[in-house]
Amino acid sequence: MIGRLWSGESGWWRALLPLSWLYGAITASIRLAYRLGIKKSWKAPIPIVVVGNLTAGGNGKTPVVIWLVEQLRQHGRVPAVVSRGYGGDASQYPLLLNTQTSPQQAGDEPVLIYQRTGVPVAVAPKRSEAIQSLLRTHKDIDIVITDDGLQHYALQRDVEIVVIDGERRFGNGWWLPAGPMRERASRLRKVDAVITNGGVAQAGELAMQLMPGKLVNLVTGQSVPLAQFTDKPSVALAGIGHPPRFFSTLRANGIQPVAEYAFQDHHAYTSEELAVLASGEQQLLMTEKDAVKCQPFAQHNWWYLPVEAQLSQSDTQALLTKILALLPTTQ
Repeated sequence: MIGRLWSGESGWWRALLPLSWLYGAITASIRLAYRLGIKKSWKAPIPIVVVGNLTAGGNGKTPVVIWLVEQLRQHGRVPAVVSRGYGGDASQYPLLLNTQTSPQQAGDEPVLIYQRTGVPVAVAPKRSEAIQSLLRTHKDIDIVITDDGLQHYALQRDVEIVVIDGERRFGNGWWLPAGPMRERASRLRKVDAVITNGGVAQAGELAMQLMPGKLVNLVTGQSVPLAQFTDKPSVALAGIGHPPRFFSTLRANGIQPVAEYAFQDHHAYTSEELAVLASGEQQLLMTEKDAVKCQPFAQHNWWYLPVEAQLSQSDTQALLTKILALLPTTQ
C-alpha cells in the first residue's frame, strides 16, 4: 500500500499533503537553525563521512558503508562506523559493539556492519557521543563513517554521500508521509557524491550494482553457489526497506521460491513465526540483515545471501581521492 502511495500509482497521497507540508516546514526550520548558528553542531577532530539517503526505505546504504570501510582499509586507513542504532534498545548509550552485542540492543544494521567488517562500531541517538566514545577506546581511528545521518545536522561532516534506489528514484517527490522524501531532491546539489543503486544512473551520479555472493547456512556457516539452489524447493523472506529487490535477485539467479514473505523493515522475528514458513525439503532463504536477527534460533535449512556493492574503478578512484585528501598521508 505504501509503495503504491509513494510511487503515485494511488492518488490517496494527496490527502496527506497537509502533513507533508508540516514535515517539510519543520525539517527546513531545523536546517536553518543550524545554518544560522541558533543550534550548535559538533565538529569531530577527525574526518566524518556521512552515507545517507533522501528517501525512507531501503536504498542500499548499508552495503555502501561496508564497501567504503573495505576500500579505506585497503588504502591503509583505520575507519570506524557510527549509527543511531534504529530498532535497538540498549540499556545505556553510547554502545560500543562487541561479539556479544545483539540486534535487539544495537539494531540490525550496526550488528551486520560489525560482523562483516570487524571495525569498531558504536551506536547512540547523538552521533557525537558515539564518536567520542570510539575515540576514547580506539586511539588509532583516523576516519569515521556514519551509517545514515544525512539529516542529523547536530554533527558536522566533511563528506556527504547520498545513495539512491535507481529503480524507484524519488517516487512522487513529496515529503513524508505523502511521499518517501525526507528532504527534497534539490538537496543533492549540496552533497559530495550521489551513488545510484541499480536502474540507470543520471548525469553526475555514480552507478552501483549489488552483486550477490554465495548462500550461507545460518547454522553451519557452509557457503554454496546460488546455482545449487535452482532445483531445490525454497521459500524466501525479506524484512528490509524494499523486499522485492531481494526476491528479484533470487529469480534473476534461477531460484524460483514457492512463496515470498515480505516483512516490515527491521522486523523482530520470532522462532515460532519462521518455523512454519518452510516445511519438509524446503529451504528458507533470507537477506543477511534478516540473518543477524535469526541466528540465535536458526534451523539447518535456513540460508542467507550476502551482497557486495560494486562500482566502476574510475568512480571508486574519484570518490576515494576526495575522501583520502582529508587525511594525512600514511608513512
